[in-house]
Amino acid sequence: MTGGRRRRLGWVWAGLGAVVVSAVGFTMVAKVVGHRDRVLVLTRDVPVGRVLQPADLRVVEVAADAGVVPVAERGTVLGRRVKVPLVAGALLAPGQVGTPIAFPPKGSSQVSLAVEPGAAPPELSRGERVAVLPGPTGGGAAQSAADEAPAAVMGTVTGVRAPESSGGPRVVTVLVETAAVKRATQMEHPRVVVLPAQGREAP
Repeated sequence: MTGGRRRRLGWVWAGLGAVVVSAVGFTMVAKVVGHRDRVLVLTRDVPVGRVLQPADLRVVEVAADAGVVPVAERGTVLGRRVKVPLVAGALLAPGQVGTPIAFPPKGSSQVSLAVEPGAAPPELSRGERVAVLPGPTGGGAAQSAADEAPAAVMGTVTGVRAPESSGGPRVVTVLVETAAVKRATQMEHPRVVVLPAQGREAP
């Protein structure tokens, strides 16, 4: 094989290698661009010095860079004083809130519920905004419209503990308004429902 032919073959193989590398690189970039994370965004303006509350935040799915608060860490920012003015629609960053003041924050309490299998989404996790509802009593007798059933209690999940035995209940801890604690604890066979999306919130 002559030197000229070897050089031509070398250029061909180099060209093929460049095509393969470019294709792999494009695939990796496409995957990165297409990746979306569940992060926290402000629902309203929050002034400096105010304690961050569950109603101040919602969840969105975005292709976010590092430096924003993921939904799984919502419990770590609630109850903290805001260090800079926060604007509705902006993604929340960890440095925008100070150290925890007190947890639970004033006016809120944590309540732990024994949630039976099937009464909550299997993927339920910390940071989810939920409604706690009474489950079926299984009493057999039809309830009349006049029967008083506890109203739903809204809150934020702060902990989920696996069952101690197979088929047993999970212990779900929810941050709720203190005034709603009694109502939540009086529910029989409580159900936990993740609140629906608002706007472009994640499902």
